[in-house]
Amino acid sequence: MGVVSRSVGNAFRNKVRSGAVVVILAVAIGLALAMLVANQAVGSKVDSLKASVGNNLTVNPAGSRGGLGGGNPLTTADLTKAAAVQNVTSATGTLSVRLSNSAATTTSGTTPDSGRGEPGGRFGASGTTSLESAVAPGTLGQRNNSNGGSSSSGSTGGSTTTPTFSIPIQATGVSTSTTATGTAINLTSGTALTDFADTSTQALVGSTLATKNNLKVGSTFTVQDRTMTVTGIFDAGDAFDNNGIYLPLAATQTLTNQAGQLSSLTVVVNSIDNVASTQTALTSALGASNVDVTAGSANLQSAISSLGSVQSISLIAFIASLVTAGLIVLLIMIMVVRERRREIGVLKAIGASNRTIGVQFVLEAMVLVVLGTVVGAVVAAFSSNPIVSALVAGNTSSGNSASSRAGGGGFGAGGGAGGGGGGFTRTRGALSGANQLIGTISTSVGWQTLVLGIVGILLIAAIGALIPALLTAKVRPIEVLRGE
Repeated sequence: MGVVSRSVGNAFRNKVRSGAVVVILAVAIGLALAMLVANQAVGSKVDSLKASVGNNLTVNPAGSRGGLGGGNPLTTADLTKAAAVQNVTSATGTLSVRLSNSAATTTSGTTPDSGRGEPGGRFGASGTTSLESAVAPGTLGQRNNSNGGSSSSGSTGGSTTTPTFSIPIQATGVSTSTTATGTAINLTSGTALTDFADTSTQALVGSTLATKNNLKVGSTFTVQDRTMTVTGIFDAGDAFDNNGIYLPLAATQTLTNQAGQLSSLTVVVNSIDNVASTQTALTSALGASNVDVTAGSANLQSAISSLGSVQSISLIAFIASLVTAGLIVLLIMIMVVRERRREIGVLKAIGASNRTIGVQFVLEAMVLVVLGTVVGAVVAAFSSNPIVSALVAGNTSSGNSASSRAGGGGFGAGGGAGGGGGGFTRTRGALSGANQLIGTISTSVGWQTLVLGIVGILLIAAIGALIPALLTAKVRPIEVLRGE
């Protein structure tokens, strides 16, 4: 008990320095624990995503990506064939279309050039709506969807300014109140769709689109000549994805004169182990020249990739924080050993062994580390959620930016023909992106995480304290006493 009591007393011999050391250690240890918690929370989210949508297959028209390329629309007959394939537990279809603003279309006063974007945002549009887009086209949108040059000739003759382009509104027809990936639509107010008949007037509206058009639950707007009622408002993660609406599938097909047509199919396989064989069977059943069958979804791959980056960053930060804590202990204890050479010499002179003296300094370091760990655990409890949110947001935004650059300008020079086929999902997803798929990641400092973190911290601290403790063996009592 003499060694332990001396160690505890020595730890607070210089209260100012000990307090400063505890604070510095608390920051390093708190960051280490927060990163460990973030790593485990993200790992759990990845497992959850793989379990929920990892056994999904996506069927798109062959050669069609983001509304560009070839391919013919899928049909309800294809949906029936897909549902009948062995190991398929369910198959659902969606129809994605673009709707232009009806007022902008009728007041533009020009005749669109063949093969170019039409005024009022009618590039690839399948119909019109009274809603006004909440997303401005910007320089790229105007450039890619102009009728060429800075001016064009209208149908009435003479030179007129190119009409302002308006971003089309994405509309996705669904047969259930879930996204194409099978996840529930994230409603912020109102209720989900309940009427899926072709005469349905229900609609879910994105939050930014609702704000732009002063809509709330119960408000009405038109699609083609039908008055739709807002039953709910959703949040899909960003302003572009929230510039859209969900409509019942049958109603969307009727309103856009695309009866029986689908943009894509989402097929759920009974087991992850059967995904590869079912993918082959689907391709064979629907025709390799007619469809492209991909495992999972682009959003899932993007989400898992982003979360994988977060896991790597948090693991590296955890290790770096542990090493930092060890270096802090090492430097402090080297300084302490040098300050107490006379005390070490006296202890050796009265018979104390190197082992006893070394243990005393290690225990002294452990006292400071334990105090730093207690404070650090509190820091981690309050900081882990903001840290993991910032890491996930940063990595997901980077991934989305890369996707946007890869598919930039895709709405432009392709031409306005084939409006019905122009609504196939874009690279990041028509209304649901990686952000929505990931959702909110909640962290908690559980006792298992705390024990694992503390064991790692104490191990690093012990190594940091052991080196200075070994320096006590070099202290010779006769030299110290002679110098006094």
